[in-house]
This record gives sequence, structure tokens and C-alpha cells, in this order.
Amino acid sequence: MERKKKKNRFSWISSVLRGDILRPVIKYTKMIVLIVILMFFYISNRYTCIIKLREIDRLQMQLKEVKSEALDLSAQLTSNTRPSQVEELVKRQGLNLEKAKTPPYKLHK
Repeated sequence: MERKKKKNRFSWISSVLRGDILRPVIKYTKMIVLIVILMFFYISNRYTCIIKLREIDRLQMQLKEVKSEALDLSAQLTSNTRPSQVEELVKRQGLNLEKAKTPPYKLHK
């Protein structure tokens, strides 16, 4: 019995040294290489998607900022084009302009 245990232990070691364990791996080498290549494609695709999603988020934030700035400028322009504001700016800058006393009229050809 002792001899069988030693023989089993040595047979296992000898099978490892002969490369019997690698036979199934060698048999499916093409499949393993294909799986590894597909894993690399999957990882690179995921990484690219994550980078693009971050870029989209950054651009959306930038768009919100630009829209709010445009809204502020539009409100400011609307405020500055009121007749009372225009009159005040003309007086402040010392321009010798007066308000028209006659209403505008169209010229016909």
C-alpha cells in the first residue's frame, strides 16, 4: 500500500514533468487565443466608451454655462436698449443729441 502511494505521488510528478497537464491547454490553444483577443477588444471598447462619456458630460456642462451666459447678456442688452436707458447714456457721455420731436415717416419712391 505504501508503495502505491509513493508510485501515485511519483506518477503525478512525472506526468507534470512530461507535460501531460499541458495537453488539454495545447488542444484548445486557438480557442484560448481567441478569447484573450476578444477580452482585449472588450476592455479597449469599454475604456473608449468611458472616455467619450466623460467628454460628453464635460461638453454638456460647458453648454449649460454658455447658455446661461448668453441669457445674462441678452437680458443686459434688453435692459440697455430701453429708451430711458439710452437717454441716460447719451446724457452721461455728454453727447449733444435730442429726442426727435416729429414722428418718423416713410419715404416712397
